[in-house]
Amino acid sequence: MGNHSAVNTFLLWGFSSFPNVQNLLFVVIFSSHVTILLANVSIMVAIKFSPNLHTPMYFFLFGLSFSETCTTMVIIPRMLVDLLSKSKTISLPECATQMFFFFGLAANNCFIMAAMSYDRYTAIHNPLHYPILMTIKICFQLMMASWVVGFLISLCITIIIFNLSFCDSNNIQHFFCDISPVVHLACDYTSHEAMAIFVLSAFVLVGSFILIMISYVFIVSLVVKMPSSKGRYKAFSTCSSHLTVVSIHYGFACFVYLRPKNSDSFHEDMLMAVTYTVLTPLLNPIVYSLRNKEMQIALRKVVGSVIKFFSYLTNKKNLNNLKKTTTH
Repeated sequence: MGNHSAVNTFLLWGFSSFPNVQNLLFVVIFSSHVTILLANVSIMVAIKFSPNLHTPMYFFLFGLSFSETCTTMVIIPRMLVDLLSKSKTISLPECATQMFFFFGLAANNCFIMAAMSYDRYTAIHNPLHYPILMTIKICFQLMMASWVVGFLISLCITIIIFNLSFCDSNNIQHFFCDISPVVHLACDYTSHEAMAIFVLSAFVLVGSFILIMISYVFIVSLVVKMPSSKGRYKAFSTCSSHLTVVSIHYGFACFVYLRPKNSDSFHEDMLMAVTYTVLTPLLNPIVYSLRNKEMQIALRKVVGSVIKFFSYLTNKKNLNNLKKTTTH
């Protein structure tokens, strides 16, 4: 892979365009990162320790939260280091690794959301047979298929890109090794590679989106036939959180990855990518917790348990200090 290339390192030049606000960006992105981790970990803990949430819908939500957390860990820590560092270099293998994991996890998110839409359709279409149709085994198989397909496609894209020759500029006009800014540095990037990358990206984004839309067409056709307005409201409310997350996720992702590219669009893509990598993982847990009473109750229990734990530690520390004072 590196034998074909005269360039061994890249410069992540994205935030160098904003030298006066890098400290502010660091504070904002660091705060967002901590919030993303706390929010997603809280959701995972709430699902793990709440028996009433041990259902297929929350199994997929657990998987999505875990995948979103991993996605941010691939991008944001490196972004924070670069904001404070004068040297923003990244080696070719590091760049390839970052791209592989980022796109693999992003693709995985898409396929998990497709699995969640199928789960919602099954729950509404066949509520009596739902526990038989969506067993833990089937949910696990769907989750594993999302991970395997996502990372296989990512591997194909990464191999295509890093088999190109990089022999001119090594300045990546981005804050991480995203597909478009990297391939535009290649000397031998042709329409064949461009078409292959586009087809693979479209398979992930458009393919999973079509599966989601098919599920929701069937869901809507079932819901409008329900005799009671209460039943229709309940059915739609179970899908509202998922639809909101899908709209946010696919809106940003399609804008960044499926529209035609030129060198002038990199700054727009970079700003959209900040939103995509920071805002979307932050909004997912907020949407699910605000629009879901079961999740709100489970999260309150988690927060309550954490407060009790820290109160216990504080009281224990105070008691030990009191004993030491009495002894002396």
